[in-house]
Amino acid sequence: MKSLSGQPAMMNLLYYGDNLDVLRRHVESESVDLVYLDPPFNSNASYNVLFAERDGTQAASQIKAFEDTWRWDEGAARAFEEVVESGGRVSQAMQAFRTFLGDTDMLAYLAMMAPRLVELRRVLKASGSIWLHCDPTASHYLKMLMDAIFSPEHFRNEIAWQRSTAKSHAFTRFPVAQDTLLYYGKTDEVTWNPAYLPHRDAYLESHYSNIEEGTGRRYTLGDCLNPNPDRPNLKYEWHGQTRVWRWTREKMQANHDAGRLVYTKSGMPRYKRYLDEMPGTPVTSIWTDIPPINSQAQERLGYPTQKPEALLERIISASSNEGDVVLDPFCGCGTTIAAAQRLKRQWIGIDITSLAITLIRHRLADSFGAAATYEVGGEPVSLPDAAKLAKDDPYQFQWWALGLVGARPVEQKKGADKGIDGRIYFHEGDNRETQQIIFSVKAGELHAPYIRDLRGVVEREKAAIGVLLALDEPTRAMRTEAASAGFYASPWGKHQRLQILTIEDLLTGKTLDRPPVQASVTFKRAPKARSKAAEQPGIFGEE
Repeated sequence: MKSLSGQPAMMNLLYYGDNLDVLRRHVESESVDLVYLDPPFNSNASYNVLFAERDGTQAASQIKAFEDTWRWDEGAARAFEEVVESGGRVSQAMQAFRTFLGDTDMLAYLAMMAPRLVELRRVLKASGSIWLHCDPTASHYLKMLMDAIFSPEHFRNEIAWQRSTAKSHAFTRFPVAQDTLLYYGKTDEVTWNPAYLPHRDAYLESHYSNIEEGTGRRYTLGDCLNPNPDRPNLKYEWHGQTRVWRWTREKMQANHDAGRLVYTKSGMPRYKRYLDEMPGTPVTSIWTDIPPINSQAQERLGYPTQKPEALLERIISASSNEGDVVLDPFCGCGTTIAAAQRLKRQWIGIDITSLAITLIRHRLADSFGAAATYEVGGEPVSLPDAAKLAKDDPYQFQWWALGLVGARPVEQKKGADKGIDGRIYFHEGDNRETQQIIFSVKAGELHAPYIRDLRGVVEREKAAIGVLLALDEPTRAMRTEAASAGFYASPWGKHQRLQILTIEDLLTGKTLDRPPVQASVTFKRAPKARSKAAEQPGIFGEE
């Protein structure tokens, strides 16, 4: 892995951009130990809609809005052609999918996933593995695609994670309560650390009811006989019993001397197994002990597909070691990144929205402070970069600009933003009343009415401060009018009520005049410390 300066380094990297482009340009072959991905997919859409052919013959009212990035269109068709023309098993699989599925959104999803999965295999080390998180709508197709890319013999597990309890509104089928995790290795030899759960109380009472005098240690008695009777070298007489034993005579004597053997009335030895030496109950391919993020969860950030950190901690702990590199190409609100940071792994996170990158930066700062060191790539670092982003994607520019000041974007509903593009909420001193800072972002030519409009919004919303974030330089008249709005007084001093900050100001280090950041509640803070994964309780709008 290389740093953004091009020098080899073991470090953390956060990229804004299309993950396919980032993987091809910035991530070296065989440099990653573990990949986890939870690609966006509209699992709440009507199942039939995902298989509806996009040939233009259906009425618009028959096709529901598909809010994620996968739609059969010109881009998906080009992606399909690129994969097919590359040849090999992946090409054969995609051609078979098209024959079966037709030109549907499901085919678009597979066509967009295929080249990304090919790149992810390339960047994995020989001992690396990949975990693909999906739901039952697409899991069977993705498994076939993964077989084509990673080969069936490298399939390890299909994990069923119970992500919800039964819902009463499923009247014609059993309620769907699980997600699927497809786990593949790149080769036959992968990094693997078994996971265990604490024994249940009922199991302890039934299997470890014996308590050793003096030490108070719980134990159970196990068989000393060898399950394979055809072991003549282990057949000998011991305490009047001639049997095929589990151990050599020397090991049997050592166990006897250590007090690990308990004898029945007939002289048959039983091996004493202590509870405190047992790792626990092995975790199986059915995971019911990790609840999803709910409305009361401490780590909840409001991101619609946010996964619990306990889920990622289990995956990362099982398939990597400290210092290994973990990559999430759809990092969303950064759960994989946070879990990797906590478990002392290196990490690479990629997301196509500036909003996600902003949220991850705040999450890392809130949870780890200065301990989380990383570089960010793909975001504007100069005024021309910012101007290009504003021209190419105004919404991404808006989210990026708000991220520069730590503001959270408001949910965009066409024609209904009421002059507000972002907010920061804060509390000050002993006064627990919530205060707010309102932001308006302008990427085009500035006009004097913008300040008057912002002043009106601040008064209407009873906000403490209003801020105009602008790509262009404001006029003198605009600055004069902003200054005429007076000041907001806080325990930390007076702050200009209407402020104008240009992108150039922010890129050169100028900051917002506001009460201290410690008072901010812009982003709900993720917990700074974490207990064991098994102790876990069950941004817009987290893989």
